[in-house]
Amino acid sequence: MPSTTRRTRRRDTPPPRTGNSETEVLRGFLDHLRTSIAAKVDGAPEPQVRTAAVPSGTNLLGLLGHLTCVERSMFLGEQVDDWQATFQASPQDSVDDVVARYRDAVERANRVLDGCTDLGAPVPRPQLDHPAPSIRWALTHMIEETGRHAGHADILRELIDGSTGR
Repeated sequence: MPSTTRRTRRRDTPPPRTGNSETEVLRGFLDHLRTSIAAKVDGAPEPQVRTAAVPSGTNLLGLLGHLTCVERSMFLGEQVDDWQATFQASPQDSVDDVVARYRDAVERANRVLDGCTDLGAPVPRPQLDHPAPSIRWALTHMIEETGRHAGHADILRELIDGSTGR
């Protein structure tokens, strides 16, 4: 934990107001979480952003790199062979690089989702070695995955520089 912690309080953003359809609610909450975690990593200082602050080795930059891989796997059909490795950013990657890759993956995933009208249909992605989940399941899983890691990111960012809020 830093010895001199500067508290930076951001205005906490409430959950989104969405339309009433199931699709609007699911996508609205997912996009809210996506924006929150990208903002939590954006502007974090080096080298703390990639330094493990807990015994598991979890670090802020690694969390966003992992979520980039999850987005690409779930909605774009990219194969991931070693999920644990997705939690480690390359030493050559800057914070801006990792944030930009995440935002690009989200944008590409949203383009796929924009064409989906039936939440019960499978995610339209290249065939992997197993069937694609339903769009409803994929959105729910991404809300859970992104929310869980956004909570980790909140704690890690506060440990780094005292920044709090979404």
